[in-house]
Amino acid sequence: MRLKTLKWSLVAVTMTLSVLSVAAVGSQGLLGAPVQQLLGAAATVQTEREVDLSPEQQLVNAKAFMTKMEQGSATVRTMLEQAQAARDVVKAMCLKDKLQQIEVAKRSGRDRVLTLQSAVDAKDKDRSRHEFMIMQVLRDRVEQLVKEANQCIGEELGFIGESQVTLSVNPGIPDNNPDELGSDPDIISETPVYVSPIQ
Repeated sequence: MRLKTLKWSLVAVTMTLSVLSVAAVGSQGLLGAPVQQLLGAAATVQTEREVDLSPEQQLVNAKAFMTKMEQGSATVRTMLEQAQAARDVVKAMCLKDKLQQIEVAKRSGRDRVLTLQSAVDAKDKDRSRHEFMIMQVLRDRVEQLVKEANQCIGEELGFIGESQVTLSVNPGIPDNNPDELGSDPDIISETPVYVSPIQ
């Protein structure tokens, strides 16, 4: 009983220390070092620049993101139509999957732009920053999907006409048909002896 209580106490202490260490890293950085030094300045430059925008600027950028998403969707749709015209089933399936994912991101982006518009109208900076960050994630996702769509590989292009099979027989092989050989009365076959470990 004491061992079980001691075990649960150790688990509780370990979990408490891990939660406190995560909170310390998030607020001050690791061992007192600022988070920017650990991650590097390059990792936070674009995030700082786009988050420091005013809500009105965020709305303008979000609408620009939607335009880029529409362009990406149009590009993938054109590639899909070309693959379908070429009857390239493999590539068409790949592109169709990417296009469906882009359309989902676009629908979500449209909803987020409307929510961002209402947050800007209500002058709610926290909500507008939240919606803008989601728009950034959606934009990045669509850009990634367009890159993946460019990597879709279709059927082999080396197929030229029907294949043909040719048969060549080595003339050195004797032309004996086993059915025509007959039977030899001197050859007697015996049934094999049964071998079993259980008797």
